[in-house]
Amino acid sequence: MAQEDTGVEDVDLLVVGGGKGGKTLAMDMARSGGRVAMVERGMIGGTCINVACIPTKTLVTSARLLDSLSRAEQVGVRAGKPVADLTLLREHKDGVVAGMVDLNHRQFLDSGMDFVLGTARFTGERTVRVELNDGGTRVLRGKDVVINTGTTPAMPDIPGIAEAGPLTSETLLHLDRIPEHLVVIGGGYVGLEFAHMFAAFGSRVTLLHRGERVLPREDPDVSEAMAEFLADAGVRLHTRVILTEVSRGPSGMTVRLSDGTEVTGTDVLVAVGREPVTRELDLDAAGVRTDDRGFVKVDDRLATSAPRTWAVGDVAGSPQFTHVSLDDYRIVKANIAGADRRTTGRLVPWNVFTTPELARVGMTEIEARVAGHDVRVARMPVATVPRARTLRDTRGVWKAVVDRDSDRILGVALLGPDASEVMTVVQTAMLTGAPYTLLRDSIIAHPTMAEGLNMLFNALTD
Repeated sequence: MAQEDTGVEDVDLLVVGGGKGGKTLAMDMARSGGRVAMVERGMIGGTCINVACIPTKTLVTSARLLDSLSRAEQVGVRAGKPVADLTLLREHKDGVVAGMVDLNHRQFLDSGMDFVLGTARFTGERTVRVELNDGGTRVLRGKDVVINTGTTPAMPDIPGIAEAGPLTSETLLHLDRIPEHLVVIGGGYVGLEFAHMFAAFGSRVTLLHRGERVLPREDPDVSEAMAEFLADAGVRLHTRVILTEVSRGPSGMTVRLSDGTEVTGTDVLVAVGREPVTRELDLDAAGVRTDDRGFVKVDDRLATSAPRTWAVGDVAGSPQFTHVSLDDYRIVKANIAGADRRTTGRLVPWNVFTTPELARVGMTEIEARVAGHDVRVARMPVATVPRARTLRDTRGVWKAVVDRDSDRILGVALLGPDASEVMTVVQTAMLTGAPYTLLRDSIIAHPTMAEGLNMLFNALTD
């Protein structure tokens, strides 16, 4: 593609931000012969690879190994007391990340796209001016434009917190030591994963959550079971707390609560959600509207308020999972080609990678009842599954919700070993519209964790 110092460079597709949905679309269309430019500020491969899914789950692997080694004698192995080594943890995490960043970079170049490292601002409809990282500028205009700039950790409005400089889910990955006492603010997915992980690494962990219970969107019995896991791992959990001030002192950081009590830790992690990266995009110039939180407004085709301008992934307000961003790519690719594919009715799974893990797809029991379903519910302790006994890990509970009239599965929450893998089996059945009896009566290999689905759906209440 010819580059002009002052002129506008026209392309078939311009992608602003290199996250999962955008980069997949850019590579796909470039390989098909389209003229494609993708602008990325510097996080090659996107948030997931650099500071989210991949590095955190790499460290989860380490935490799980520590958990397994701590129980080694139960399976007849004397392994000694396992200890987390920060240098080795960092080498493990950085090695995995570097390998995936390098792979993505090579895929970008091999696809034939024009991969532009720099910061983009919209100057008009479907047009951006890019301040290049290595100096100079370029002006790019797309026949179609996809906004894919993602999100960044949010900072709560608490007096003193900005000055105190707490850790976020991104900066925590670059620590030069394992915290002696980590105070986690937030009882959602990210907060729970880090709390459980660093407890395994040897940190004393205190988790502060303003809600009545962690994972508030789950049914109470599931969130209470998760709270028990945290307690068993040594995490001190405080719910229904209001934070009034955060300050830094010689011994670390102190969080003051509304009842006057204080919690002091060597480090504080803020995990209260994420905010969109749109503030400096000058989206008004492109005719792209945002909501009051800054997320790009899209319809169910992922089209923005501007012609032939789309948004995908977190920045579009989609559920903040990489697998959802990938599905956003499928939708936008089809719609750019003239189809009418929509986000409506998507069945979105998710996991919390504690040890053991929580996997969820579909409705909770509460959601199903509110939606008007006459439901049947099955609950089963993981100890019922023979494979769990061979693993010597019987922690957890499985729960399923079924529509009484149609026998269709409305949702499951699986809390226990390998839950994320088993959940995909249920999701597949749900996507086909099969009755729960398909899983109840299938011949599933023994002994596997998935075999527990026979037992779970046989336990449905009348």
